[in-house]
Amino acid sequence: MADNQSNPKTRIKNITFKALKATIKGVLAYAIYFILWTFIAPVAQFLPGLQQMIETFVAVYITLMIIGEFTAGTVYQYFFSAAKTLFVIGYLILSLNGGMIGATFESISLLIDLRLFLVVAMILSLLGLAKSVIQAVNFMNERADSYAMLERA
Repeated sequence: MADNQSNPKTRIKNITFKALKATIKGVLAYAIYFILWTFIAPVAQFLPGLQQMIETFVAVYITLMIIGEFTAGTVYQYFFSAAKTLFVIGYLILSLNGGMIGATFESISLLIDLRLFLVVAMILSLLGLAKSVIQAVNFMNERADSYAMLERA
């Protein structure tokens, strides 16, 4: 089994497959963003900087997703999954100004309280973070078990 993994043709095939899979996922994620942007665009006229804020989020998220795909099958996959989750938490806090958004239209001042949405999003993100940590621990446990079985044989 170890000889099969050290074969250069097998390694190139695995890297090519990972690159293709990561590229397809990245293109699909960007296509979804592009389609959703057509629905968000009318709102972006009223909120300056919304498009750049969303594009920055999408670019970093897709980058972390692609790196996670390249590291699939290793423990680093779970580190990048956790990094992606922590990025979502941090970006939500920074972009929503802690849950309070204010806007002024002509003579009307509008204050939107999104703290409840922020709390729900944080709880869901923390669940994703916990899932990544548990998957990393499980991965390392399975790896240790396979090494122990190889030593017994």
